[in-house]
Amino acid sequence: MKRFIGILQFMTRIPIKADIGFDEEFHKSIVYFPLVGFVIGLISYLIGGLAIKVFDPFVTSILIVGIEVIITGGLHIDGLGDTFDAIYSNRDKDRMLEIMKDSRLGTNSLLAILFLVLIKIGILTNIINANLLWVIIFMPLVSRLGVIIMLYKTVTPRKVGMGNIFIGKATLSMFIIAILYSVAIIVLVSKFIFLSHNLLLIKLLSSILIVMIFDYLFKNHIYKKIDGVTGDILGCTIELGELIFILYSYIIMVI
Repeated sequence: MKRFIGILQFMTRIPIKADIGFDEEFHKSIVYFPLVGFVIGLISYLIGGLAIKVFDPFVTSILIVGIEVIITGGLHIDGLGDTFDAIYSNRDKDRMLEIMKDSRLGTNSLLAILFLVLIKIGILTNIINANLLWVIIFMPLVSRLGVIIMLYKTVTPRKVGMGNIFIGKATLSMFIIAILYSVAIIVLVSKFIFLSHNLLLIKLLSSILIVMIFDYLFKNHIYKKIDGVTGDILGCTIELGELIFILYSYIIMVI
């Protein structure tokens, strides 16, 4: 429980006043990544459920995207911007790593964040119109499950970085445990709380595979650019994973 609270404090801005002390094996909290996502998803769903009683689906979608940025402190979306600024700058590896550390906002960063936010709002609006608001509970969960691929048998090109705590530290057992309880959460919540039918449940579970395939391909793409993974790449992967999840969910469950 202390390790879960620690990673919740690390990955979100949820005000939890608990001093868990120093943990020499904090990397083992990787297994709780999807559970942190589940907490974020629940909060986003509750905010969305209240908002839809007052606003239309479009405004509700904006609030859902906004509340997630607030909960995470913009940490992951900042990683998205830094990654696009660096990786698609057409520079060499060392210069890309320098660009990632630059706090200034570049054109690629601005466009990546803008399009990601707009697309998420658009897809969420359609999902809400289809009476599937509850699906967003699993958006942060699945994306944070998928990002473990970026932590399994990987290296970092930086000697110092916030992501170095986790990069290359994921084990197969962590991955399996995270998958098993993530599937259990999705089944229990969708089947027994929201009473979804079996076909919808299967479609929802298939999103895990789709996000993992995307993350695996993205990891290979990043390796070709900088020979490793950084903290910014992890944040970017989480944001893109959420986008892939809702896009895929919309295609198979709504269209």
